[in-house]
Amino acid sequence: MIIEYLKKVRASETRTGKRMLLPLFFSLIVAASIWPAKAQAQIIGNLEANVPFQFHVGNNTLPAGRYIIHQLEASDLTIMEISSADGKLSALFSVESEEAKSTPEKTELIFNKYGDRYFLSKLFDEGNPDGNKLVASRDEKQASKEVGAEVAHIAAGHPQLRGK
Repeated sequence: MIIEYLKKVRASETRTGKRMLLPLFFSLIVAASIWPAKAQAQIIGNLEANVPFQFHVGNNTLPAGRYIIHQLEASDLTIMEISSADGKLSALFSVESEEAKSTPEKTELIFNKYGDRYFLSKLFDEGNPDGNKLVASRDEKQASKEVGAEVAHIAAGHPQLRGK
């Protein structure tokens, strides 16, 4: 008699558990879909900067000069392009989201300097703590092992906003 009672209780618990599983699953899906996700950082429009030194971007070395940087549209915001103002030189590079320690007061490019070699490292837009960090190249990783890093900041701007 006790054994039959325990079997009935166990069968009832099993049915109740199965009935609860589906609503619980749907509740988790709804909660996950409305949970705010961290937005991917995005530089809006083109950035323009005058870089006064030779520098490295990915596996490319670029001379000092004026450059324009923008995100590639079909890249899921993970690939950017830097090109010389005259359009003769360009390079693609991978980026990740990066959050500044404090909200940047100006739009800028940040370079890591190892000895006399500069590597483009981060990009931030004025007033937006969410920016982009370049994926370190093999050359930069090697340079970082050899010498301690210094940081150089270069002011940048949005050419499409000039005159406003």
